[in-house]
Amino acid sequence: MAVNVETLDKLERKMTLTLPVDVIKSEVDSRLKRLARTVRMDGFRPGKVPMTVVAQRYGYSVHYEVMNDKVGEAFAQAANEAKLRVAGQPRITEKEGAPDGQLAFDAVFEVYPEVKIADLADAEVEKTGTEVTEAAIDRTLDILRKQRRTFAQRAHDAAVQDGDRVTVDFEGKIDGEPFQGGKADDFQFIVGDGQMLKEFEDAVRGMKTGESKTFPLAFPEDYHGKDVAGKTADFMVTVKKVEAAHLPEVNDALAKSLGIEDATVDGLRGDIRKNLEREVKFRLLARNKQAVMDALVAKAELDLPKSIVQAELDRMIEGARADLKQRGIKDADKAPIPEDIFRPQAERRVRLGLVVAELVRANNLQARPEQIKAHVEELAASYEKPAEVVRWYYSDNRRLADVEAIVVENNVTDFVLSKAKVVEKQVSFDELMGQQG
Repeated sequence: MAVNVETLDKLERKMTLTLPVDVIKSEVDSRLKRLARTVRMDGFRPGKVPMTVVAQRYGYSVHYEVMNDKVGEAFAQAANEAKLRVAGQPRITEKEGAPDGQLAFDAVFEVYPEVKIADLADAEVEKTGTEVTEAAIDRTLDILRKQRRTFAQRAHDAAVQDGDRVTVDFEGKIDGEPFQGGKADDFQFIVGDGQMLKEFEDAVRGMKTGESKTFPLAFPEDYHGKDVAGKTADFMVTVKKVEAAHLPEVNDALAKSLGIEDATVDGLRGDIRKNLEREVKFRLLARNKQAVMDALVAKAELDLPKSIVQAELDRMIEGARADLKQRGIKDADKAPIPEDIFRPQAERRVRLGLVVAELVRANNLQARPEQIKAHVEELAASYEKPAEVVRWYYSDNRRLADVEAIVVENNVTDFVLSKAKVVEKQVSFDELMGQQG
């Protein structure tokens, strides 16, 4: 049948659907008969409820279901015949003045846009690289040693210095009044680790066992304790014990205690390098992928389907409510969250999704099974029992779908980098690790 499609806006279309009344009636009768065989009603044996009673009780809801199903089928068939790629759900309304024996409906809907991607050879993409240095391995070794440090009590007259673990009593007062969290006995902390505010550490540094001191401490404006933020307290602190830290030597025994297969210093350093290189690879990939996606968005021309943007907005607002709920906010599901906060992000996500989908379709960049397998194995490699992690991924289609999406993005990244003008940029290991990938 010929389908007449009217263009209302850039992506908005309208078409009229007609359904014969007798088709609706026949399907309603058929469903009511099926229902009558199983329905239970007081005063009647199962399967013996008269049709008139069944129709009276269930006729409206069955009629509504049939109309929904049949109009949906008619819309899907008409859209298919007109070769339309429908975006989102159609808005369907009954239309007046249908011919006898017919019901007419208007369906207003959006179609997916045509995505035009300019020549990627003109796109400039910054590709970041990083080298894992011996200094980075040294620093990681120091962290591992610190995690395994032991403490021994120092002489009574030894002054507190950085790295020492001290046991103290303290009490703070603001305008002569104690405050919540301002007092503790036998409190332990390591000087120089940043666990305490700088002024507190500065006051304790140089003190000896048995000494007491009073000092002022100004709480920062953004301090997590709202009652004391921005205020100055007077603290009295007494040092009760000072312990010196002992870091394990970098030797084969340390490698063995860390469970390194090749229990030598070289084996330990090699293992650290392998782990750091894996982390660097993932972070570089995330950073370079972001640069590619930015270039893609800049090179693409398309109209955004409002229905898809709205669906993305709804998802983001739902996510924000779930986050508020998790943080214990009361009535999080009723909290007013303006859509405009998320609109730019939602529009960018939809734009990027459509551009990436077009690039994947046009250049066969779909994730291949062997790519998915290789990525899962790479993710599993840093765990103690990789085979179990691989099984965990393959036991759930949703987890595999997440991996597939990542592999597709990686394919798109490689494809764009192979076409674009790539500007290589080296960053230091510290700079890369300071950024959350």
